[in-house]
Amino acid sequence: MSNYRREWMPGGTYFFTVTLADRRSTLLTDAIEVLRQAYGNAAHSMPFQTIAICVLPDHLHAVWRLPDGDSAYSQRWSLIKSCFSRSLPASDDLGASKLRRREKGIWQRRFWEHRIRDDDDLARHVDYIHYNPVRHGLVERVCDWPYSSFHRYVTQGVHPPDWAGGTELDGGFGE
Repeated sequence: MSNYRREWMPGGTYFFTVTLADRRSTLLTDAIEVLRQAYGNAAHSMPFQTIAICVLPDHLHAVWRLPDGDSAYSQRWSLIKSCFSRSLPASDDLGASKLRRREKGIWQRRFWEHRIRDDDDLARHVDYIHYNPVRHGLVERVCDWPYSSFHRYVTQGVHPPDWAGGTELDGGFGE
């Protein structure tokens, strides 16, 4: 068994990538209302601040700030994934391991997390999140993707609607 190391910093700010098991799936955007409900339920029962988020068809990226004294981001993702999964039918192709764990085969078991270290690191990750639909060829302009906190940033005056204008951003990291 792999030895996964996670960094737990109470009150920390983290970047996450959470992915469906089937990378060809469009389930997250097809069932966006179910995902919003699951996300809202988790945020209500275990509060956290969403600094930025972008939902793509097969994965999502988010930056969260956890409450002081709290580092339980894995439990929050577990809540979101399980609530979302319970609302959908199981995959037709489940192996014995997934059946034993009562998994539906919708999500990859693990997720990627990175603790945000400073303001520059935060800005790079938020830009990466907002530009991701363009990077994946889903839209030509950031403002054209509906499942992103980018629109909140525009409303708050942080970015103009034509931010990044379809030009490649160098975030310094891949997916």
